[in-house]
Amino acid sequence: MSLLVKAGKGREIADITPQSAGWQHVGFRAVRLDVGEQESWQDAGRECCLVVLTGKVAVQAGAQYWDSLGERSSVFDDQAPWAVYVPAGEPLTITALTPAEVALCSAPGQPGREVRLIAPASMQRSVRGKGANTRYVTDILPQTEPADSLLVVEVITPSGHSSSYPPHKHDLDNLPAESALEETYYHRIDPPQGFAFQRVYTDDRSLDESHAVENHDVMMVPRGYHPVCVPYGYQSYYLNVMAGPKRQWHFHNDPQHEWLLQLPD
Repeated sequence: MSLLVKAGKGREIADITPQSAGWQHVGFRAVRLDVGEQESWQDAGRECCLVVLTGKVAVQAGAQYWDSLGERSSVFDDQAPWAVYVPAGEPLTITALTPAEVALCSAPGQPGREVRLIAPASMQRSVRGKGANTRYVTDILPQTEPADSLLVVEVITPSGHSSSYPPHKHDLDNLPAESALEETYYHRIDPPQGFAFQRVYTDDRSLDESHAVENHDVMMVPRGYHPVCVPYGYQSYYLNVMAGPKRQWHFHNDPQHEWLLQLPD
């Protein structure tokens, strides 16, 4: 089975479950909604983080209701998204107020946590890397915020830059040096006719796949290193969902490429 999941053309862009991916933790669903359309979620054994990628939506989550969430017309807008954390067992209903694109990021969870709004102003935004390895990170649901196993982050990588680079992995339960986390990359490209490249490989090359990812495609990362390269003229956005047996992100760089960290600015 290929690690590349091509985008759907209709309402459903992607729907990745542990069963379809052949792993245990991460689920990812992205949908397009026209005005008035709804998307619902409820799972007794899984928590969910709704990310409003574009457009405006009304959200009913458990007993809480927000009549208008979302400000971005594009994921490339210079602002963080609105998001909602929904614990296991609580119902979620999303209603589009404008044409909208939403992502439902999920992982195993236990009932009992509180539904909460994650406002853009509460999210940490940072610059990672240097030179042609610079990218811009927004922590939507980091390990410092309450959840059972879910981690969610988005990254914008400029034209001609690399990302998730030097190549790193997080597939070994060896804390504090490294954590075991499955991961999905939901890719967006600007302008939308473009593409980026992503490779997923292990030290022994028992897994080694490279793909040209196009707008709305998803790459699954069950294990291994997973760098992204963006061609000149295009910029890349991706939304990462990670989860594993322990809710910590500790990665291990590929030793063959770690020297890149010593390059001058």
